[in-house]
Amino acid sequence: MDFWFSEAQTPNVKLSIKVDKQLFSGKSEFQRIDVFEAPEFGRFLTLDGYMMLTEKDEFIYHEMITHVPMAVHPKVRDVLVIGAGDGGVIRELTRYPEIEHIDMVEIDPLVVEVCKKYLPQTSCRLNDPRLTIHYEDGVRFIRSCRDQYDLIIVDSTDPFGPGEGLFTREFYGSCYNALREDGIMVNQHESPFYAEDAVACQRAHKRIVESFPISRVYQAHIPTYPSGHWLFGFASKKYHPLKDLDETRWNMRGLTCRYYTTTLHKGAFYLPAYVEELLKDVEQEC
Repeated sequence: MDFWFSEAQTPNVKLSIKVDKQLFSGKSEFQRIDVFEAPEFGRFLTLDGYMMLTEKDEFIYHEMITHVPMAVHPKVRDVLVIGAGDGGVIRELTRYPEIEHIDMVEIDPLVVEVCKKYLPQTSCRLNDPRLTIHYEDGVRFIRSCRDQYDLIIVDSTDPFGPGEGLFTREFYGSCYNALREDGIMVNQHESPFYAEDAVACQRAHKRIVESFPISRVYQAHIPTYPSGHWLFGFASKKYHPLKDLDETRWNMRGLTCRYYTTTLHKGAFYLPAYVEELLKDVEQEC
């Protein structure tokens, strides 16, 4: 008998992945956590039945949410990461020797422990000495931060359940206050393709545009995320993601990536017409 994991991406669309075995199933005070092993995508993590990452395509998401701001900001020393209990963002950040300290705020300790045990490819740098993990609510944590970080990466779950507070106007305002005068915030921005996801994408973009003087959206293609078309938000007090991209400086680092390049960086900000329209409708309201 074949076993399949299925995620309902809309009431009319499901993603199904053939599963060899289930490695973990448990429930924390926040959510249900499952880890499966699949012949096509390797091990994958789901929270409350929603796909978070797979071993096969997680590099796309983690490289794009991390290296885009790192190629723009000239000197990142202090970083705040909200969410990211799987460790993928931390893995990419720790490749930069100039980063002095990383605060990671994850609400659910069990997610971190499960990923350490079952997803070592992703969580392999969670013991980096520059990292401090805070097990608490990200919204509450950031309220008291002022002028503290060069970069904030919001690696949140979808805008409901434990991640709901990370898509509010109050939260983005707190991020603005927590950044230094030339700080950058990057967040996962949902998919623009299906109607319900597009509304969430518009709502987040509107609140960020209202909070930051520079706000742009860029894209990546992630096979196991709804529709495969995924957006990220780039918000900054000073730096423009294209005008201030320093290709030479980043390429001289010699970092090897499987998805990100500085050429791709530029192309990722050129969005399809339907996405431009989606965002323009919101920007005109602001």
